[in-house]
Amino acid sequence: MLLQNEDVINYNVDWLRRFRGNSRLVLRPKTTEHISKILKYCNERRLAVVPQGGNTGLVGGSVPLFDEIILSTQLMNEIINFDCNSGVLTCQSGCVLENLSANVSEHGYMMPLDLGSKGSCNIGGNISTNAGGIRLIRFGSLHGSTLGLEAVTADGSVIDCLTSMRKDNVGYHLKHLFIGSEGTLGIVTKVSILCPKAPSSVNLALLGCSNFDDVLKILALTKSNLGEILSAFEFLDAVSMRCSERYLSQKCPIQSAPFYVLIETSGSNDDHDQEKLGGLLEAVSSSGLIVDGTLATDLSKISTLWKLRESITLGLLEDGFCYKYDVSLPLSSFYDIVTLMEDKLKELPYLKVCGYGHVADGNLHFNVTSRIYDERISGTIEKELYKFVASAGGSISAEHGVGQFKRDHMTDVKSPEVLSLMRNIKSIMDPHCILNPYKVIP
Repeated sequence: MLLQNEDVINYNVDWLRRFRGNSRLVLRPKTTEHISKILKYCNERRLAVVPQGGNTGLVGGSVPLFDEIILSTQLMNEIINFDCNSGVLTCQSGCVLENLSANVSEHGYMMPLDLGSKGSCNIGGNISTNAGGIRLIRFGSLHGSTLGLEAVTADGSVIDCLTSMRKDNVGYHLKHLFIGSEGTLGIVTKVSILCPKAPSSVNLALLGCSNFDDVLKILALTKSNLGEILSAFEFLDAVSMRCSERYLSQKCPIQSAPFYVLIETSGSNDDHDQEKLGGLLEAVSSSGLIVDGTLATDLSKISTLWKLRESITLGLLEDGFCYKYDVSLPLSSFYDIVTLMEDKLKELPYLKVCGYGHVADGNLHFNVTSRIYDERISGTIEKELYKFVASAGGSISAEHGVGQFKRDHMTDVKSPEVLSLMRNIKSIMDPHCILNPYKVIP
């Protein structure tokens, strides 16, 4: 239990320092039973509770709006079991993703998701926001990788769906209610995750392109040529690359270009994988789709190239304030919002507009920077961005969740009937609205 202001202050503020609550109490339970007793007590007294894991979210979903009690799962960090035969990991929800990756790697396996925040994000938070990451193209979302979970609902009831079976077709699949619901229906306490075998052969190509149409052509060729060994396809624009170079004090190893793509393969046979990747690189080069490129086959160089992608967020923050948005868009209009926003913001004191992300699954990370937070910039971005996303048939949240940041924009992309059903589910599972109130549902 934390009560002193100096102890609770960091729990009240989100990672971007955009949202700040005024909670005076942080509870840090170690077991499911502790959480059950806490929620039962709070529910009977109508005390609001905000679940919090690593607090790495970008939409204000894990910090209070007012003085809600913060329930941190950071001390629930036990790895319960890893089955070397099935590859199923069972652990508490407060385990840090990077620690889980290190643990399963000792057994020749890997986690099915990889995030830039892996050193501090918790697996429970990943599941509660249905986090995606760079390898969703290969392993799918957490709705598939999460075999089972345990959660505690508002009245303290423990919902035990912690199966480790890949096939369990008995009744409703209640686990899906908790995956992506951001702690508004219950607090995830334990999870079982299906982990894939770690590859023995990994290759990574960095390519420069002169326009975004060529990025899409390379994506199509990549899917056709690499098939089952494709594990990541990332893109970043020139502004994003320059931010990363500045932050790392490291130059991109290829010729400057308006756009860049990172293509990763993972398999079990070096010769086979390199032959397929080599064929792809020859095809895109002979077609004039790239201006330059490099191939990494050893882990050190692969790590260096990935840092160029993973350091963009920190590089953008060096400008002062970063307005970060995570959306899904059809590939036909994927990058248009970046050029549109440059025009819409031209009279305002912004510094950079850029885009990067998981183009293979339609996920754009759209960013704008300025020296300090400016409400005019924020207002213009949100008006134009969400209008653009809705008209394109996209989603206002691809993988970061809704939280308090995007709650009022849910009506832009969800029908009244869908929102009504969400409210009905919420009222059944949390009739007094004590769990993460003022989030997700408008």
